[in-house]
Amino acid sequence: MKKSTSLLIQIRTILAERKWSELKQLAGKLEASEIASLFSRLAATDATLLFRALPRDHAADVFSFLDEDQQQLLLQEMTEQETRTLLAELSPDDRTELFEELPAVTTQRLLNLLAAEDRKEALMLLGYPKESIGRLMSPDFAVIQPEQTVGEAIDSIRKQAPGTETIQVCYVVDDSGKLLDDIRLRRLILADPGQKVADLMAGEPVVLNAFDPEGVAVSEMKRTGYFALPVVDGAGKLLGVVTTDDVLDVAVEEATIDIHKGGAIRPLEMSLTDANVFMLFARRVPWLLLLVFMNIFSGAGIAHYEDLIEATVALVFFLPLLIDSGGNAGSQAATLVIRSMALGELKIRDYARVFFKETRVSFALGAAMAVAVAAIGMFRGGPEIALVVALSMVVIVFVGSLIGMSLPFIFTKLNMDPATASGPVVTSLADISGVLIYLGIAAAIIGVG
Repeated sequence: MKKSTSLLIQIRTILAERKWSELKQLAGKLEASEIASLFSRLAATDATLLFRALPRDHAADVFSFLDEDQQQLLLQEMTEQETRTLLAELSPDDRTELFEELPAVTTQRLLNLLAAEDRKEALMLLGYPKESIGRLMSPDFAVIQPEQTVGEAIDSIRKQAPGTETIQVCYVVDDSGKLLDDIRLRRLILADPGQKVADLMAGEPVVLNAFDPEGVAVSEMKRTGYFALPVVDGAGKLLGVVTTDDVLDVAVEEATIDIHKGGAIRPLEMSLTDANVFMLFARRVPWLLLLVFMNIFSGAGIAHYEDLIEATVALVFFLPLLIDSGGNAGSQAATLVIRSMALGELKIRDYARVFFKETRVSFALGAAMAVAVAAIGMFRGGPEIALVVALSMVVIVFVGSLIGMSLPFIFTKLNMDPATASGPVVTSLADISGVLIYLGIAAAIIGVG
């Protein structure tokens, strides 16, 4: 933070004194992410001047690190020629991501600035469904043929390298462009130069389909641990590659959406600091209003047992404790199930197996917590209250856990995001059931109400 502030002051001083050569020299030495982090702290004019001082290839790297608003601000400030140069330097996947976020009129204007080959490539990527792997992939990759020798393949890779996304993995294709295998560059380098590429092939490449959702790329990258994965069409022809930097952006976005949904918040498309008050209100109020009406049932349950509560005031002391315990247990169970679903470990068909396992776990949890609460119950109200709160704790934790475990499966069955089932939704349902269970058990044992 200290270094960043010092750098910001230095750049502002250089800009104020108009020392352009010094600015170019400094900008060329900094990392792209480091420069991008300074943009939000600079005035729009200064940010544009700093960007113009960057070397062409470095400018494209910095631009890819900027958020959507900063990118659009720069595009407004740049001349047509500067924009054309920048678009040419951007990688195809970064260019596609930019076009996706811009208004249609602006996208069309920028497409017209591209060279014919780049425009064709951009239109091809934009032709895939939104949030599909086709939009995520880069069509720049290194290919070799099975009949080549290792030496010939390495020479071919060397010629292709300047225009490729990565050369850590090379793809073996036939004359029609169909993917036959992928081979790590390290394996090629260590092989005998006279050996045929076909001799190194295993013939079992892990592939992605261009029309699959982005989440498939995340899970496959996680499962395989590969740096890059090839993308093919229905006929198996190689279309592009997806690399870890592309997948990381998707994973962060998916995690952010899940966290928002888990807190009963409609996902934000921008950072919290950039969102205005009305937007934050609109994202949070729908679920909160729904939960208000859901919790009316808790109030109705308490009202039904009003005579019992008046006769045994000590019951009120344990109400928050028991209700919160059910909600907490339910949230824990929901979190475990949702995470396992996200990792692909659980499917709908696994419900019965998880249900029976959770019954044993939740009963044990409830019993352990009942021992603690019974001692407090004995102190506050005697044996009768101790029995009520102990039995209630077992049943409330048991039911709350099963609600938390079951809701993600129900939401998935209804084609809804299971993340929506966590947090406030589980807690509210556990609260309602907890009130009715606790006061129902109390009425049965104490005999009032």
